[in-house]
Parts: sequence; C-alpha cells; structure tokens
Amino acid sequence: QVQLVESGGGLVQTGASLRLSCALSGSIFSINSMGWYRQAPGKQRELVAIITSGGSTKYSDSVKGRFTISRDNAKITVYLQMNSLKPEDTAVYYCNAENLRLPGSLAAYDYWGQGTQVTVSS
Repeated sequence: QVQLVESGGGLVQTGASLRLSCALSGSIFSINSMGWYRQAPGKQRELVAIITSGGSTKYSDSVKGRFTISRDNAKITVYLQMNSLKPEDTAVYYCNAENLRLPGSLAAYDYWGQGTQVTVSS
C-alpha cells in the first residue's frame, strides 16, 4: 500500500521559514513528478510547486523566489523549503505523487498525502 506522509507544518510569524517533507512509503514502479499543493479556507486547492523525476521544477508565481522544492529519489521524498513566509501562505499543504505506477501494473494514478497545516501570523 502506497502512502504519502507529510511533516513539518506549524505556526510561524511573518518572515519565518519552514521546511515541509513528504515521504512515500510502499513499493512502486515509477513516478512522473511529485509536488506540493495548498488549500486555504474557502479557496480551491492550488499548485505550489512540482518537481519531475528528472529534476525540472515549476512554481506558482506567488511563491517564486521564496520557496524551493527538492527531491531525494533514493528515499522517494520531496521537500519544500519555504522562506519569507507571508500570512497569505496560510493553508493546508498537500503532497502529491503524479502518475504513480505500482509494480506489475500499467495503470498510473495520482496519490495525495493527508495534508499539513501551515499558519503564518502577521
């Protein structure tokens, strides 16, 4: 059974930093990309950053220059370093594994973590 387990959220003040981690457990065949999404109260879930298996990255405009996504392929873990946090970064952050294939399967699915709360006070 594949699971994504996030950690690292919390309550911080404006300008502080946090590092989120997302570890994948279970046996897999391949993953296309891993990323972070967030959902603030009353808003739709939005992309924060993604990183492909080859290391290419993409960021939302709102976090460019402040957040950095990285990936440890050996540990199948993705990280999100968040610097210069702002109150508008407050949200539940979800880890995503895109197009994940299990051993012996041709089908690919997206998997989500349970979410970790990030709260930035002004």
